[in-house]
Amino acid sequence: MAKLKMKKIELIAMLTDSKKIIELLQRRGVVEISRNDDEELENTNVTAVVSEFEKFRNTAVQALEIIDDHAPEPASLADMFSGKTEVEKHEFGKEAMQMEKVMGAANEIIKNQRLINDSANSVAQLEVRCDMLDSWKALDVPLNFKGTATTSAYIGTLPYPVTAEELEEQLPENCSAEVISGSKEQTNLFILCSKSSYDEAGDVLRKLAFVSVSDPENKTPNELISSYKAEIEKLEKASEDAKANIKKLAENRKQLRFVIDYLQMRKEKYDALSGLGFTESTFVLNGYIPEKYAEQLQKEIESRYTAAITFTDPSEDEDVPVLLENGKFSEPVEGITKMYALPGKGDVDPTPVMAFFYYLFFGMMLSDAGYGLVMLIGTTIALKKFKLESSMRKTLTMFRNCGISTVIWGTLFGSWFGDIVQVVGREFFHKEIGSIALWFQPIDDPIKLLLYSFALGILHLFLGVAVSFKMSWDAGKKLDAVLDTVPIYLTVIGVAPLAASILTSVPDQLKTIGTYLMIAGVVLLVLTSGRNSKSILGKLFGGVYALYNTATGYLSDILSYSRLLALGLATGSIAGVINLIGTMPKNMAVKGVLLVIVFIIGHTANLAINLLGAYVHTDRLQFVELFSKFYTGGGREFSPLTVNTQYIKFKEENING
Repeated sequence: MAKLKMKKIELIAMLTDSKKIIELLQRRGVVEISRNDDEELENTNVTAVVSEFEKFRNTAVQALEIIDDHAPEPASLADMFSGKTEVEKHEFGKEAMQMEKVMGAANEIIKNQRLINDSANSVAQLEVRCDMLDSWKALDVPLNFKGTATTSAYIGTLPYPVTAEELEEQLPENCSAEVISGSKEQTNLFILCSKSSYDEAGDVLRKLAFVSVSDPENKTPNELISSYKAEIEKLEKASEDAKANIKKLAENRKQLRFVIDYLQMRKEKYDALSGLGFTESTFVLNGYIPEKYAEQLQKEIESRYTAAITFTDPSEDEDVPVLLENGKFSEPVEGITKMYALPGKGDVDPTPVMAFFYYLFFGMMLSDAGYGLVMLIGTTIALKKFKLESSMRKTLTMFRNCGISTVIWGTLFGSWFGDIVQVVGREFFHKEIGSIALWFQPIDDPIKLLLYSFALGILHLFLGVAVSFKMSWDAGKKLDAVLDTVPIYLTVIGVAPLAASILTSVPDQLKTIGTYLMIAGVVLLVLTSGRNSKSILGKLFGGVYALYNTATGYLSDILSYSRLLALGLATGSIAGVINLIGTMPKNMAVKGVLLVIVFIIGHTANLAINLLGAYVHTDRLQFVELFSKFYTGGGREFSPLTVNTQYIKFKEENING
């Protein structure tokens, strides 16, 4: 099981059944609809309808966001993992009948939020005005006061401190100045002059950089401040009432979620209708369907409607979508494949190829049985307790399997939350506990782990080469399959004992065998790699170039697996330091309390950091080392018409589950 075989589907049915058939296909979620390109068939323009659905949906989304902001639902860990709400088909119909009422509530929610926003803006403006008027409180005439029958007034500011006496010395006779308030930055002034001195006083003030202030209302600053504050209270009361109304309308939260999904489904249904071809009485649908679902869907549609369905094989030049299907062991890591790229036309699905080594390498990098146990327990509880969506279930299953691998490797290496067993025995029971590793402790013999890391890396690379061999063999290129694979196997296997002898002792007999295998591999590489060249010189240079690429490429690839050692040692070393810090005090009671605190905080942080590291570097070993040996990618993901909802799903499952 890997890439599902795709069939082209052509469905011809009565025009009157078009919407019902599209709705059925949407619930089944197994047909990707292709746009009609037959010039003899008509297309329908659904732009206006789709725009209307989008407009209503945006309104509902906006209203729901407002509700969540003003009356948020209590969130729990269970909510993070809970799936969509299941609804029966007949319940869906009943809810749809309430859409007009719900949209009315949505508009009312938005109206109240708009009032809140407008009030907040007005309050901010009024508060700014109050702040500006605060320094004019001592003025007992309106800011727009111009004078009396015999006098004229200037009300304004100078951008520096000045006294009334200093100003009056510069003003003409028959002028008096009063400082209303002042600071280092400016002086607020009230200046009263006789009518005859007004213009002359104005010229003096302009030279002094005087700026007039005024207000359209004929009120004193204190009266203005009082009126503004009254207006602020009124606006704040209206805002609070609007907030209360929104909280009251929050009872429509569930209905709004339904409307959002309902309108999304309607939009996508009409988008699908735009891809159909129409005659006066029929419609034609073309697309792709996985072969395994074809017969079941055909029986269902033809039993309900007057319709004819035919299935054909896609041609070689068609852009056929890709849908993966794997067993329980491999399926959880499908997301890793999709993260890189879906298989292209000539590719096999790499998911089952990499699954075993993915779990193996992840556990080896994390390599602490205690951490693995935490992962295993946490993911198992989540998988059992919560109704999870497919993608979340796959992700948690992947980490559960990685947790199992981590427990196994941690047990082999004797790491349970680092050396906590030995630390507790030594510090609290005065008993020395030796190694509890079933195999060996990497920190005591890192070279041994490094050699095993390289050995596993070679097996991993050989797996990729083997897949390449099978692909060439199945394509009928049997000679190429042999000549592109056997020399690499011989060369790498031959070099392995010779390279290992640099780090550890290797039997001479094994080194001798390795030498012969290496020579055989090198000779085959040089003689066969340039076989497609027409000239002898070209064949020779092609062979030498292939030898160089093989030597440098596989050397760097194999060295990459040293990260298995590095991350494994990092996890255990940091865990050991955490345990050491927790037992530093000499007082037993203090030591016990500190160890518990440091244990929880330290190991939680260490698990989080090294969990991320193991995930990233395990992905890298697949993408760079394994996939480069046989995988191209570039496939297009199967995108069927389906119930693409955010909050609800039908209890009637899709054919594809």
